Amino acid sequence: MKIFRAMGALACILTAGCAATKTSSPPPPSAAPADAATAPTPAVSASTATGQASAAVQIHGINPADLDRSASACANLDQFGNGGWLKANPIPPDQSYWGSFSILFEENRDKLHTVLEKAAANPAAPGSDERKIGDFWASCMDEAAIEAAGIQPLKPEFDAIQKITSTADLQAQIAHLQGFSNVVFHFTAEQDRRNSREVIAIASQGGLGLPDREYYTKTDDASKTLRDQYVAHVTKMFELLGDPAAQAAANAKTVLAIETRLAEASMKPDEARDSEKTYNRMDLAALSRLTPNFSWTAYFKAVGVSPAAVNVAQPLFFEAVNKELRATLLSDWKTYLRWHLIHSAASDVSTPFVDEDFAFYGKILQGTPENEVRWKRCVVAADAALGQALGKAYVHDYFPPAAKASADTMVKNLVTALRDDLKTLPWMGEATRAKALDKLAAFRPKIGYPDVWRDYSALTIDRGPYVLNTQRASVFETRRLLSKVGKPVDREDWQMTPPEVNAYYDPQLNEIVFPAGILQPPFFDAKADDAVNYGAMGAVIGHEMTHGFDDEGRKFDAIGNMTDWWTAEDLKNYEARAKCVQDQFSAYTFEGQHVNGKLVLGESIADLGGLGIAYRAYRAALAGRPEPPPIDGLTADQRFFLAWARVWSANVRPELSRLLMNTNPHPLPEFRANGAPSNLPAFAAAFSCKPGDAMVRQEICQIW
Repeated sequence: MKIFRAMGALACILTAGCAATKTSSPPPPSAAPADAATAPTPAVSASTATGQASAAVQIHGINPADLDRSASACANLDQFGNGGWLKANPIPPDQSYWGSFSILFEENRDKLHTVLEKAAANPAAPGSDERKIGDFWASCMDEAAIEAAGIQPLKPEFDAIQKITSTADLQAQIAHLQGFSNVVFHFTAEQDRRNSREVIAIASQGGLGLPDREYYTKTDDASKTLRDQYVAHVTKMFELLGDPAAQAAANAKTVLAIETRLAEASMKPDEARDSEKTYNRMDLAALSRLTPNFSWTAYFKAVGVSPAAVNVAQPLFFEAVNKELRATLLSDWKTYLRWHLIHSAASDVSTPFVDEDFAFYGKILQGTPENEVRWKRCVVAADAALGQALGKAYVHDYFPPAAKASADTMVKNLVTALRDDLKTLPWMGEATRAKALDKLAAFRPKIGYPDVWRDYSALTIDRGPYVLNTQRASVFETRRLLSKVGKPVDREDWQMTPPEVNAYYDPQLNEIVFPAGILQPPFFDAKADDAVNYGAMGAVIGHEMTHGFDDEGRKFDAIGNMTDWWTAEDLKNYEARAKCVQDQFSAYTFEGQHVNGKLVLGESIADLGGLGIAYRAYRAALAGRPEPPPIDGLTADQRFFLAWARVWSANVRPELSRLLMNTNPHPLPEFRANGAPSNLPAFAAAFSCKPGDAMVRQEICQIW
């Protein structure tokens, strides 16, 4: 199942939920798949199944068993703070990533499982949200019906592709299929970056089956091998559709050729982060001049919008699409569309398609040996399709008002710490400082769940073919987003579901959002001491706040407009400090490959600022109180930094690490655990580190 969401320029603590690379199983935290952005055996709790303490002996705070005391915090905080946990928690065979976020994700999934089983067993009134989540669950879990149907529910879609006889037919099918699959390009709604009160349309690059353009353009042996494996996978999928072997192989080569040309015209991942380069507002006349072979008038009618303007994020990409519409045979386009139709639906139909889909996207791309069991996959699918309907029941049962109030208090304390920091930054001039303080004052925090729940009345869900439910859910979401075009900005909308283990900052709404799913142990634990909560959840909150001032967030003002509110001198000072962070992360390597410091710059700035702000907020919270005593031989400051490291405790399969290195704006977990603390004198003081130690950088990076 694939749900495309309008994440725009959102900056998340994890990429899951903020990106859209396909996987067949739930997205690993910090990976790029399945929004975020991204499975019965009896449900086994994540705590007992993974070496965590059972509820009877649960640790509130830092568990000494998680540490590796043979290591030195001054040499490698990640190893010292997480070495014991990493050894005791190998990656389960159905996962490619296993860490703190995974544990909480599994605990939430168990809770959602209970909600869904209850809704399916006790059908509510027809048309109600409760009925829809129950029917969706029942259709997903009806394996006998899914196996018996095979791909027959998709036959009308394949027939429509086969009937294409003209360029107009092709364009009509592109518009139709974009409701539930990634064909040619993406089209959705966004706030205008120069007028945040206006919602316009945005057209951006897309249409690929591999994670990113680099997978098509790199010429090293590993990349060539992966492309061969991709072609073999596409061939097998065509064979499963009934194509003879020779024709299936030829079709797969056709798909690769078209996608390669689209990839070659696409922006690189680090370029695509640039909010200025990807802002090119055009009216219909300008669009028509850009792509004379594509009828935008017909397209707008097909997707049901009448935009006054469209932001064409990558004009060169659309020039290439315009060329392909004439240069590529209709028969080849039909092959490409057939592939993307089955590609989008593969995890929602019968077992041969599910298994082949997972064999490439799960095993080869992420290194996961086994697919998740069905109930786990169905929970994730239900959250993607009906996340707020499901989330309403989730927060009713599992997120009490007291948890929301506690999180709100911590957010206020972090805002105070950032305000104090902005007031005293020595490198920032008064004119820029005043604008920065205005922006901070306008921050809007959203905690736990929406005040206004989403209306699903226009979405039809029944206990019929599961794949049709997932398609209707995708179309519903596509239309919901496009319906915003030309209307006032909806400031109550959420772009994550309440159970999601994630958080985000939206620069155009100037808001920080923390779903209920992440406001739980080990990130926020009411029974843990302040040092642990500020080092974990406090730093996550600080991370999202700092995104408002990272290399991209700093380009937006207090009301969400992309405008230059920096003096030339302050901008020069900022960029020099940002370059320090970029160089720091560019020096990290995995398997000999250097991190793309430019790609991960925003997240790395947010980590550095967030941890520093959280530390200042923590120390401010202690003002006038005695220094907390050591616990298990660890001082309060040591517990603070160990809590930060624990956020990033994770075992990651090398295949997934390679994927993340190529495509992900978030550094690998070990680099996040070590990167920010190595710049903070407070960390060095906490562990008595000395100059020359690996965790004491010779050139300290400091922005906020």
